[in-house]
Amino acid sequence: MSRIMRKLNQWTAHLFDLPQDIVSDVPRVSLIGNRKLFVENHRGIVHFSNENMRLSLAKGELEVTGSELVIRGIWTEEICIEGYIAEVKVHGMEDTKS
Repeated sequence: MSRIMRKLNQWTAHLFDLPQDIVSDVPRVSLIGNRKLFVENHRGIVHFSNENMRLSLAKGELEVTGSELVIRGIWTEEICIEGYIAEVKVHGMEDTKS
């Protein structure tokens, strides 16, 4: 995304008091303890097993490692993962500072 577009998105979010994730194509990750993970703004599942999962993002991938991982719900841009979550990593996202 060009610098001008990022600035315009930031200005729009500030003007209308919107969260950055709505206008910026960045993932929103909500972890409840180490048992439940919600990811919004994903682009699909790259890999899934009971110990490792990778989701495609607009820029990069999100990797989750743990044990007994299961998909509890999957929607167009949101997914719910349950199990024993040990680690969550983001790979390949560029710095979003302007």
